[in-house]
Amino acid sequence: MIDKEVNIPSTKQAFSSESGLRWDNIYFIGIGGIGMSALARYFFANNKLVSGYDKTPTAITDGLVGMGISVHFEDAIAHIDARFLNLEKTLVVYTPAIPENHKELMYFINHGYKVLKRSQVLGLITENTYCLAIAGTHGKTTTTSILGHLMNQCQVPLTAFLGGISENYNSNLILNGAEVSVVEADEFDRSFLTLSPNLACITSMDADHLDIYGNASELEKSFKDFLKKIKPNGKLFVRNGLPLNGITYGIEDDSNYTIQNIRIKNGCYVFNVKTPTQVWEDLEFSLPGRHNLLNALAALSMAIEYGCDKNTLIKALASYKGVKRRFTYQIKTEDLVFIDDYAHHPEEINAVHQAVREMYPNKRVLAIFQPHLYTRTRDFINEFAKSLSQFDELLLLDIYPAREMPIQGVTSSWLLEKVNNKNKQLVKKDALLTEIKKSEAQVILTIGAGDIGEQVKYIKKELSIAN
Repeated sequence: MIDKEVNIPSTKQAFSSESGLRWDNIYFIGIGGIGMSALARYFFANNKLVSGYDKTPTAITDGLVGMGISVHFEDAIAHIDARFLNLEKTLVVYTPAIPENHKELMYFINHGYKVLKRSQVLGLITENTYCLAIAGTHGKTTTTSILGHLMNQCQVPLTAFLGGISENYNSNLILNGAEVSVVEADEFDRSFLTLSPNLACITSMDADHLDIYGNASELEKSFKDFLKKIKPNGKLFVRNGLPLNGITYGIEDDSNYTIQNIRIKNGCYVFNVKTPTQVWEDLEFSLPGRHNLLNALAALSMAIEYGCDKNTLIKALASYKGVKRRFTYQIKTEDLVFIDDYAHHPEEINAVHQAVREMYPNKRVLAIFQPHLYTRTRDFINEFAKSLSQFDELLLLDIYPAREMPIQGVTSSWLLEKVNNKNKQLVKKDALLTEIKKSEAQVILTIGAGDIGEQVKYIKKELSIAN
């Protein structure tokens, strides 16, 4: 992966609203990534010429093209619009997932263009704003999306960069001003160390990305390094139980902000929130799962500390619809439920399982899981096996490699052997629909961070016909 040191211009020179952006053209290498595409939308909205490359077409790249952003899918200098081959006017933004031998990236680096990582650009954009940043190995995308929605409904002049597509806005960017920024602070590749937040939140610090960090202690150290980036007089919010000092939030505990008296009415949570000064009663939130209640509380706590209006926040929380591929209902009838979720870590799978069992305690559940990355599968093989054993049935797809080359012996067959479930099967994508139709499960889940999301529309169509 590329990790070239580049000369970063001053924020005011590059990105301040007073002077405008220094560069007229912004070229993205890996434009279809969820974080990259949010930046592409941001620059396009700021009247910059935007274009880019990605490996394959997706719904995200289709959306960018529909906006008027040119995207191509072959790594070739010849496909770059000539307007972006202007050294003085072009900024090149790339994702660390791009391989070292990428022709376009090497061309721009070798010819002296300004080349920055996505995280560096995000740091520059948000540096002179009042920044609210959410970090954590799980929950940061949903929490960021909730916070962006809450503050937008409170008419805060903000730009929110989300790590998923918000169901409320059908976008990974909320653009309603430039004074405040709400950002997902990504620990992968230590990207969040480019940020300087006023309010920061850490939702979780479970071991992950061990291909980057090597061990859990190094990952924990990076979170502590992130805390050092908080601006003077800033505040830290932490889920109760984490080994960090800050404003705590939790469920039915002694946290500074805590959820109490949880009920379920008409498929939604109803609960009270105890703040440091008062109790808010009968709040409503529609996303299933205790993990999502924690995400909602984290966002609510930050919005309260920022100074948002109580009544507006309560209404905004009730109107929040979720993030695509985060416990997203594709079919929801009395006889059949089909849910799609991005979960790709054992703790995330456990959270999905808890939510499903709470909402559908007497129904048979089929989980279809696609492991993401050989290293993650290897590092958490026993934890994956335990989490997947909880479902009534399991269909397991091959490992999605993403940026990685295969590792000998690390396969879905190895994982399947460790799963303690008699109703388990390894299946190829082209046989997936056939196997799903054989199941008598009333609740069907697709789980994973790879390209399993591209199968959802076909599964939904087939199930709709059968139902």
